[in-house]
Amino acid sequence: QLTVHLTSSSGNCAHSPARLAQLDWHSPENTRIGRSHIKLCNFTTHSSSVSKTKNSFVLVYSNVCLCSACPTYVLVDMVYVVWLFFVMMAWNWNVWLIPVRWAFPYQTAENIHWWLLMDYTCDLIYITDILIFQPRLQFVRGGDIVCDKKDMRDNYMTTERFKMDCISMFPMEIFYYFTGVNSLLRFPRLLKYMAFFEFNDRLEAVMKKAYIYRVILTTSYLLYSLHINACLFYWGSDYEGLGSTKWVYDGKGNSYIRCYYFAVKTLITIGGLPDPTTVFEITFQLVNYFVGVFAFSIMIGQMRDVVGAATAGQNYYRACMDNTIKYMTSYHIPKEVQNRVKTWYDYTWQIQGMLDEQELLVQLPDKMRMDMAVDVNYSIVSKVALFQGCDRQMIFDMLMRLKSVVYLPGDFVCKKGEIGREMYIIKQGEVQVVGGPDLKTVFVTIRAGSVFGEISLLAGGGGNRRTANVRAHGFANLFILDKRDLSDILVHYPESQKLLRKKAKRMLTRDIKPEEKAVGRETSQVIPTRPETPKLFKAALVVTEQAGIKGTFTKLKEGYKPEEMKFSGPPIPPPSPMMHRCSPIPPSHPYEEEDEDAVSETTDSTMLIRMTPRHQGEELLSVEVKPRDEKDGGEEDKSETTTGD
Repeated sequence: QLTVHLTSSSGNCAHSPARLAQLDWHSPENTRIGRSHIKLCNFTTHSSSVSKTKNSFVLVYSNVCLCSACPTYVLVDMVYVVWLFFVMMAWNWNVWLIPVRWAFPYQTAENIHWWLLMDYTCDLIYITDILIFQPRLQFVRGGDIVCDKKDMRDNYMTTERFKMDCISMFPMEIFYYFTGVNSLLRFPRLLKYMAFFEFNDRLEAVMKKAYIYRVILTTSYLLYSLHINACLFYWGSDYEGLGSTKWVYDGKGNSYIRCYYFAVKTLITIGGLPDPTTVFEITFQLVNYFVGVFAFSIMIGQMRDVVGAATAGQNYYRACMDNTIKYMTSYHIPKEVQNRVKTWYDYTWQIQGMLDEQELLVQLPDKMRMDMAVDVNYSIVSKVALFQGCDRQMIFDMLMRLKSVVYLPGDFVCKKGEIGREMYIIKQGEVQVVGGPDLKTVFVTIRAGSVFGEISLLAGGGGNRRTANVRAHGFANLFILDKRDLSDILVHYPESQKLLRKKAKRMLTRDIKPEEKAVGRETSQVIPTRPETPKLFKAALVVTEQAGIKGTFTKLKEGYKPEEMKFSGPPIPPPSPMMHRCSPIPPSHPYEEEDEDAVSETTDSTMLIRMTPRHQGEELLSVEVKPRDEKDGGEEDKSETTTGD
């Protein structure tokens, strides 16, 4: 068992080092689970807690926590992939050379010892894989990684692979005593084909451009089918007699090359071959044609799928661009706009390798999408001063809502006066705050890692307008965070919401000028000043006081109530914003009629005062004065005053 020291190349594990130290890890060079891989290298530097021995290794991993509490599992070790390469080469030795040694006269008494040496070397690799490597492979049982040696060995012995491996090592060589060294007796060695396919899967998981290996693998399938046909053709020619007819091999030149040429012309159906004469030759040629057409069509179809999968992204990009150009041409879009659209397509594809990152990650679970977003974008967002001190999990949730947008040189990211609904984080490139009559005056240049537009995002209410013009200086890749997305996130993080509100308020206070603050205080008056009493009403009061009827207006004031105070029931709720035909809560006392007047008379009946409601909240004050002597009985003075409520 090896002493393993775990180090992360991209951050610390969420679990304590003590938890990692308690794990029982067996032979990292023999572990493999999954399709990805981790790197295993020799010991270079080590902490004091781990002894410096020849069996010590440093297991370098990227965002892979190796404790069982984490949802990420131990992945493929490169040492195991290298070992699978040797097993695959031993299997290929048997697959390719057993037919050759059986059909062609290449195995002679002079070189038989070399053939046997290679055979037994391949057998030794088989035995080593069965006894040492396969029983030490970790596996997943019930969601947990099993590392116990006995459990790993028992698991291997219950698999179909163990049965095939045992059959492949059946000692058919004992029949050499009766038949001589016949390569066909090694046919069971071909049953260890699972190692070949496993190596292909592991290698594709390691390679960045796996389609290259798939093309090579498909080509090798085609070459092997031609190889088998060449061996069968030489065997058929030898059965008929070398050079006995025009159709068989005449025994001249290199036998393998001449027979391989015949196989190529037969399987690919090129034609130009001699006509078969005997029944055996005709039957052999018919089978060759049928198998050739079938095998060659399969190979061509598989090659088409491999190349199509390798160029699927490029084809999608071309299709999108062609459809967009067709649309712009049909609607007569100006050439300048069309060129900018083409430039955006080219640059976005070259930088990202895709047009929309969200389409690539839509099939992944939320946890994996968050992990990928953290790996790609956290280093940029964590440097933004606005989010310093916020909950880390809130930032992780925010990373999943970020949208990457590419702006071309000269594109306006936002303009002054627009309604602000997004915040921008510069991932790559630069933007400039411009102004002036021609928008060519550069006030400030904002570079990667900076944020702008956060005031519109954090300010309460709606209708927050942009206060500046921001233009891309070159090609700029920005992260956009929508206001609605941020609000949905902050609902679950009240402490971070309070912190961001404080920062936004501090920014607003810092940006407002002193004159604007004073104006804001003046316009924020809640209770308006009471209006002054009308002058005509004051004059009427003076006249009544001079006439000795001071108490009349006092009684009128007590008896008169405004229209809205003429009922003493419970307060009626304000009308609903919905257009109801009737109020849901009827009043306790009905309103008095609008045309009813309030009348008061002096004690000596010399003056009559009347308050008549008018439209739009106005009241009409009428004062009628009667003459005291009978001389003036037919005369009557009347004065009217109109007051506003």
